[in-house]
Amino acid sequence: MKNEHVIQSVIPGSIAEECGFEPGDSLLRINGNEIKDIFDYRYLCMDEFLLLEAKSSDGEIVEIEVEKDFEEDLGLEFVNSFMDQYRSCSNKCIFCFIDQLPKGMRETLYFKDDDARLSFLQGNYVTLTNMSDEDVERIIQYHLEPINISFQTMNPELRCKMLHNRFAGDALLKVDRFAEAGIRMNGQIVLCKNVNDGKELDDSIEKLMKYIPLLESVSVVPSGLTKYREGLYPLELFTKEDAKALLLQVKSWQERCMKNHGIHFVHASDEWYLLAGEDIPFAENYDGYLQLDNGVGMLRLFMDEFRIALQELKEELLVNQVLSEQLKQISDVSFATGVAAYDTLQMLSEELKEVIPWLQVYPYQIKNDFFGEHITVAGLITGQDLIAQLKGKTLGTRLMIPECMLRSNEDVFLDDIRVADVEKALQVPIDIVKSSGQEFLYHILGFRPVE
Repeated sequence: MKNEHVIQSVIPGSIAEECGFEPGDSLLRINGNEIKDIFDYRYLCMDEFLLLEAKSSDGEIVEIEVEKDFEEDLGLEFVNSFMDQYRSCSNKCIFCFIDQLPKGMRETLYFKDDDARLSFLQGNYVTLTNMSDEDVERIIQYHLEPINISFQTMNPELRCKMLHNRFAGDALLKVDRFAEAGIRMNGQIVLCKNVNDGKELDDSIEKLMKYIPLLESVSVVPSGLTKYREGLYPLELFTKEDAKALLLQVKSWQERCMKNHGIHFVHASDEWYLLAGEDIPFAENYDGYLQLDNGVGMLRLFMDEFRIALQELKEELLVNQVLSEQLKQISDVSFATGVAAYDTLQMLSEELKEVIPWLQVYPYQIKNDFFGEHITVAGLITGQDLIAQLKGKTLGTRLMIPECMLRSNEDVFLDDIRVADVEKALQVPIDIVKSSGQEFLYHILGFRPVE
């Protein structure tokens, strides 16, 4: 059966457990409706009275009546948490990062997704090109929001060229349907030099402003270029002067948007400030950090979190003698990160040493030899680069690395090298740190001094 959803686990004490569901059983229909994916399931489960059609692990078809509170969860977890197959991308964007991967990597890394449903589940940005009218209606019917849209440009002809898809321009009309239905949105523009920048960017921002306040933010991020671009569209790298000009352009639009709408609306990602050699804006410039996962304001939030935690540590030291003794026992540590975040993390570790002068923190900047030196984010550092550049270095009792270097919920780097392999090669335990300034400080210390 096509829409047969196998149950992986049943939450203890849940409605599903009371109904007798067990792992291996399958859910077929809710109130006579087939379940296409996780969104159908969540929507159909909201009612107070449900008729569930299920199949036991031995093949018996049963119907179960359920009476529950509105929106109360059934307590089922499925083998396929998405409850459907992911949709692959129908574009061939001139800046596509996956097209710039070397051969011989893990097969799953070459899969291009452009599935609108992942926008709600994982925050992915989608181009709308393979979204059917039925998909649009379901988003409106279920009022799924916010949806994250990868615009690139509001020039339909140029969008077709950039996405290498003749339907890419018409896909922008779906934005009007979302706006008419009151669906909140966020947008991004992947900027390509001499393609969609300059006057084209001005035109795109101006056209996107008409969707405020439903379109809550638009980020401008530079296209990432690896060293594996043979046969691809000849994109150029942005220079320091380009970055400075872009930041002036964004600032001009922010001033206009603040005056007319009370929000900054358009935001440059952190890479632009680093490339330009300019300070990261203060927190109030980010309108509540709507695009952290897109690298917009990530460094500012990290710095603020660290400094708040550091201030709390200082205050606790004034009244807690036991903590003072604990800090005298802390061990030397090291951390490794990408080129982009290195200066910020080194600066923060020096601020900590002003409070704890005997502390030794060894910072290491890892250049991306695997993808090319122009890829500077920590999330694309491979295990082999980590090993090669840290071999023989002073690492202390622990080596701290950011969680983003690893696959989600796994201990594997992009090149399939495992954390244990790096620990063995470098002869040091690896300490995986979540992307939080507070966690960075606490991991340096090795314990949480302030709860």
